[in-house]
Amino acid sequence: MTSQKIAHLINKYGLIAHPEGGFYSEQFRSEHSVKSPTVLQTRPAMTHIYFLLTAGQISRWHRVLHDEIWNLYEGSPLRLLTFDNGNIEDIQLGENTHYYHVVNAGHYQAAESTGEYTLLGCSVAPGFDFADFSYIEDKDTKELIHQLVNDYAKFL
Repeated sequence: MTSQKIAHLINKYGLIAHPEGGFYSEQFRSEHSVKSPTVLQTRPAMTHIYFLLTAGQISRWHRVLHDEIWNLYEGSPLRLLTFDNGNIEDIQLGENTHYYHVVNAGHYQAAESTGEYTLLGCSVAPGFDFADFSYIEDKDTKELIHQLVNDYAKFL
């Protein structure tokens, strides 16, 4: 039944493969524009996507240059990791009434479903642009993540 549910969600929301892992579809891109104080370029005021992770999929360590809000809609709890200045926070969305989390602009993030699937919404303001998206490429940062006592390196 779960594989049918996942196929239904992919079809219903027109989800496609995301470069970081999982599936996504953009659901909203504001018609209003703002000048980003971070990149000093015009961006939509806000964007929103549906994002789906299934068992065994990960969202690789990445960052966007503006604040991002993750909202859990259905499925298993989400393990959401954030990384900044050598500190990793390991959060479970969907447990203890925590159904959203804000990832601060410029912080790295990674995620995985704790079960068969997790359907989420991700909103970015100012709006998402792939020009503002990057993976961890710095050798020293990668080495630091490999040295930490947990499975954080699997998200590289």
